[in-house]
Amino acid sequence: MAKSSADDEELRRACAAAIEGTKQEITMSIRVAKSRGIWAKSSKLGRGHMAKPRVLAISTKAKGQRTTALLRVLKYSTGGVLEPAKLYKLKHLSKVEVVSNDPSGCTFMLGFDNLRSQSVAPPQWTMRNVDDRNRLLLCIFNICKDVLGRIPKVVGIDVVEMALWAKENTPVISKQPGILQDGPVMAAVAERDMKVTVERELVSQVEEEDMEALLGTYVMGIGEAEAFSERLKRELQALEAANVHAILENEPLINEVLQGLESATNCVDDMDEWLGIFNIKLRHMREDIESIETRNNKLEMQSVNNKSLIEELDKLLERLRIPSEYAASLTGGSFDEARMLQNIEACEWLANTLRNLEVPQLDRSYANTRSVREKRGELDKLRNNFVKRASEFLRNYFTSLVDFMISDKSYFSQRGQLKRPDHADLRYKCRTYARLLQHLKSLDKNCLGPLRKAYCSSLNLLLRREAREFANELRASTKASRNPTVWLDGSTGSNQSASSADTSTVSEAYAKMLTIFIPLLVDESSFFAHFMCFEVPALVPPGGLANGNKTIPTDDDNDDDDLGIMDIDDNDNAGKKSADLQALNESLHDLLDGIQEDFYAVVDWAYKIDPLRCISMHGITERYISGQKADAAGFVRILLDDLENRISTQFSRFVDEACHQIERNERNVRQVGVLSYIPRFATLATRMEQYIQGQSRDLVDQAYTKFVTVMFVTLDKIAQADPKYADILLLENYAAFQNSLYDLANVVPTLAKFYHQASEAYEQACTRFISTIILYQFERLFQFARRIEDLMYTITPEEVSLSVCL
Repeated sequence: MAKSSADDEELRRACAAAIEGTKQEITMSIRVAKSRGIWAKSSKLGRGHMAKPRVLAISTKAKGQRTTALLRVLKYSTGGVLEPAKLYKLKHLSKVEVVSNDPSGCTFMLGFDNLRSQSVAPPQWTMRNVDDRNRLLLCIFNICKDVLGRIPKVVGIDVVEMALWAKENTPVISKQPGILQDGPVMAAVAERDMKVTVERELVSQVEEEDMEALLGTYVMGIGEAEAFSERLKRELQALEAANVHAILENEPLINEVLQGLESATNCVDDMDEWLGIFNIKLRHMREDIESIETRNNKLEMQSVNNKSLIEELDKLLERLRIPSEYAASLTGGSFDEARMLQNIEACEWLANTLRNLEVPQLDRSYANTRSVREKRGELDKLRNNFVKRASEFLRNYFTSLVDFMISDKSYFSQRGQLKRPDHADLRYKCRTYARLLQHLKSLDKNCLGPLRKAYCSSLNLLLRREAREFANELRASTKASRNPTVWLDGSTGSNQSASSADTSTVSEAYAKMLTIFIPLLVDESSFFAHFMCFEVPALVPPGGLANGNKTIPTDDDNDDDDLGIMDIDDNDNAGKKSADLQALNESLHDLLDGIQEDFYAVVDWAYKIDPLRCISMHGITERYISGQKADAAGFVRILLDDLENRISTQFSRFVDEACHQIERNERNVRQVGVLSYIPRFATLATRMEQYIQGQSRDLVDQAYTKFVTVMFVTLDKIAQADPKYADILLLENYAAFQNSLYDLANVVPTLAKFYHQASEAYEQACTRFISTIILYQFERLFQFARRIEDLMYTITPEEVSLSVCL
């Protein structure tokens, strides 16, 4: 015999896993087949009534002294895992009925009194065999009796037969002392050790004694239950036949009952007909109700859509509406300082409105509508009109500001008074319109070109006027003696020395010119770049050097470049920034072009006073060049580079003239002793070393190289003019060169190189001069020695005649 599924431990564990977390214990689990049927009627299997595999599990949960019993229906999921399907409480179990049309007796139905619709066919449960059915039902009955104190109504099952089956399939278990008789006996242990578990007997002890007494009257033992059952059936049939006979004797009563049944049947038929009519009317009413509900749903959907459409149209109309205060500011408002806040708000509204009417911000279906296109065209006209008015006002405003400052002489340097240019008031007035320029750029980027040209041309006039007046007064107020430009000319006499007048005020004047105007030009460039909305890095980074060595404090250096404005468009790429940088350099050229002439004038003036001051001016300029690192200060760097080139050109001019002075010594009459330019060069070199500042060492070294090269070449040419005294001339001049430059050669590497070159030339001249002296004094002796040597090779000893004079 196959093993019952109630003994399947794997099934029990699967059921426990399915209800994990409920704190309930599985008492019994068994596999069944589920189908549908009707109470007291045979079921017809159709497409919707096919048997489905299920698992019935009985679980209990203790809550204090009270125990809850549940009947769980579990089904198999797609993966073959058990999952809960239905849950019934056994306290609502009212009836257990075995299906009569199943000859095996394995199919039964469970009726619960708390179901919502009793007309719905309850499920039928089919077991594999009668033993499994009896085992499940006995477990249910025992739990109901223990927990609820009652058992449900049983239909189609012989209770006596089930009691006998239970006794036959229940092994004898000795009761242990100390176990309570009135409490529920847990079936979990019995289920693991026995095939069938019976918690309680279906009949009481008194009923059992009565049955034994009844069996005793029939002289039958307890083991002859089948014979006793057959005898009871025969007696029951006899009693039923007697009852039928009694009924037949009461025929008149039966006829009356039949007539009553006939009339009741007619009433039932009429009732059935009426119900059919009512069902038809109800069906029609349901159809009408469904039609009404469908129309109501459509109307409700239409109402919701209309409401949403109205909201969207209201939002669109709000976008298309032009506020009157903004329209007044954009069409004919004033650009005075008091009205700038209203103008800025109008610009912000206009920019946001134009942006909101574009496709990313506006739905594509609205973007092509006629109203949006017309409103966009109206806003474009409004924008063009406002940009045109604002641009014209700003051009006139820049011109008027600069004209006012130029007409006021107190802004410029005057006789006896150097005036530092002060643009704080100018920048403050311009800063009022900085945000307006930002919004003009966002509205029309092409409008900034003419504005930038107008600002550059106006401010260029002011800067050139300030630089010209400052440079003129600077030259007039600087007192310095003019040094001669002739340093190395031999025609002035060998004992004449160059003037050593102090000309430091010239360098100080040039440094003051750069100190005042270079930071001013950098600040103006920075202010212009930010004010005119160029997307470039800052001119002077925080903590940067404005003049090469330290930040020069000015009256308007407190946040001059901080315009107090926001970046409206901050999504620019590197290409745009490079284009803006190129445009900025072109604008800065227009802004600062022409101012370099006044710097050139100062350089030329300083050169005329003392050419050697080019050395210090070159160092000062180099220091400023190294301090200008920002991209937007390009023109200032160009200006400084031009100044450096101008200074280098002037100094080269001085060097060339000095070299010509040295070369003119060659055309003079016979030179004797130390040439005049040798000691003068030492004096010149000493003065040049005093003027060196910063990076001007290379300039001085190049001059040294050119000077000494020309000096040595000229010295060689002068010496070759008189070969007899050439070496003496070279000795004297090279020695004088070394003596005069000994101290400088120890500290100047370039002069040290020429010092060693002069030393080598001096040694060579000494060698040649000593050779000449020896040859001159012992010339006849050398001739006699050579003649003796010749005779030794040409005459034999016998041919030599005796000479008394020898």
